[in-house]
Amino acid sequence: MALKFPNALLFFFFFFFVFSTIAPGSYEDPTRRTMEEFSGYPFHSSHPIFSLSPVNLESLQKQFDELANFSDTPAPSVTRILFTENDVLARGTGSDPELGAVATGSHIDAIPYSGKYDGVVGVLGALEAINVLKRSGFQPKRSLEVILFTSEEPTRFGISCLGSRLLAGSEALVNGIKESVDDQNTSFFDAAKSAGYVVSEENLSTVILEKGSYFSFLELHIEQGPLLEEEGVSIGIVTAIAAPASIKVEFEGNGGHAGAVLMPERNDAGLAAAELALAVEKHVLETGSMDSVGTVGIIVLHPGAINSIPSKSHIEIDTRDIDEKRRDGIVEKIHQSSIDIAKRRGVKLSEFRIVNQDPPAKCDHLIINALEVAVRQLNLSHKMMISRAYHDSLFMARVSPMGMIFIPCYKGYSHKPEEYASIEDIANGVNVLALTLAQLSLE
Repeated sequence: MALKFPNALLFFFFFFFVFSTIAPGSYEDPTRRTMEEFSGYPFHSSHPIFSLSPVNLESLQKQFDELANFSDTPAPSVTRILFTENDVLARGTGSDPELGAVATGSHIDAIPYSGKYDGVVGVLGALEAINVLKRSGFQPKRSLEVILFTSEEPTRFGISCLGSRLLAGSEALVNGIKESVDDQNTSFFDAAKSAGYVVSEENLSTVILEKGSYFSFLELHIEQGPLLEEEGVSIGIVTAIAAPASIKVEFEGNGGHAGAVLMPERNDAGLAAAELALAVEKHVLETGSMDSVGTVGIIVLHPGAINSIPSKSHIEIDTRDIDEKRRDGIVEKIHQSSIDIAKRRGVKLSEFRIVNQDPPAKCDHLIINALEVAVRQLNLSHKMMISRAYHDSLFMARVSPMGMIFIPCYKGYSHKPEEYASIEDIANGVNVLALTLAQLSLE
């Protein structure tokens, strides 16, 4: 079972790397005899019963620790921003994908001062799942591929799931990238070139995949929530991923000296931003749904001096829901509140821009069923759940049937240094992933 490293243009795997594949084998009709002889059990495609080689816990933990060293901030935090030196070093392995495979993977970029498991579990865990199957002597019918996506986090250019979003065919993103700059006014293309990638506006669209390019896609991830740990459940089988919308808002006022301008005469852009932040919370809570969430993650005031009334404010808002219509209703209310606040406070609403407004994604029943078979075979507890956090899977669902596996994480912590998943929980996720990949590869 040789690893396959197909030749490919550097530009293509600029957006996602394929670390490792298991090549499909030649089968008599179709694979049942091989599986029966290997396992000693009658084989049915919905029940891939065979003995898995143990997960190499020591090696896997070492990989997490080593990858965490590629960080721009000191341990235990991890910071890996797109195209920075540590991001490039951490991504320094890979080859290009083939069509028609069963794929799995995630991302390794990390927002400032985060942890070492978000995304990384789905990359290193996927590699170990492939190795488990190889050590077990498993021969798939379809190729198995492990993907590392570019820039799942929106940290540098404000675009979430940049790689998977573009692969899924976002022409709007193709146009948006051409105008994207970071907070140092470095363009996306200049940053990519400085990191050693051959990329230009002319060939950006060539990475877009046609629907059906993969037979299926599966992502292993920490839950980023407390439910599995609190309930003592080993595995979460995701049924749907909530739809995110990102909004940028700017107000402009008159500014002035903090001591000289009397309160009744002020047009404070900072207070307009503060009022809008509270309005976001109000509109989300009004839905009465636990699946509706809203966050004001960025407020920037100009000129940013303690003794100066803000003349400008910049606000970035994230709101998401498993129900697209309900989420869009929240966005509309935020827009109306922005207009009302500007009028009432005598400031100008200089920008209200919806950066992205993506639809939710449902996980495929074939993959959900395969996951249920796997957890039963491994005798692991599980529950069906939705993902309120978005993932590359949200966009891979536009390319192929998609599914996700959640494992518990400490107190649900994520995007902070305290983020933690035990190696035992990771191993459970790896085993479920391995068995599910095996089953899907035989379809």
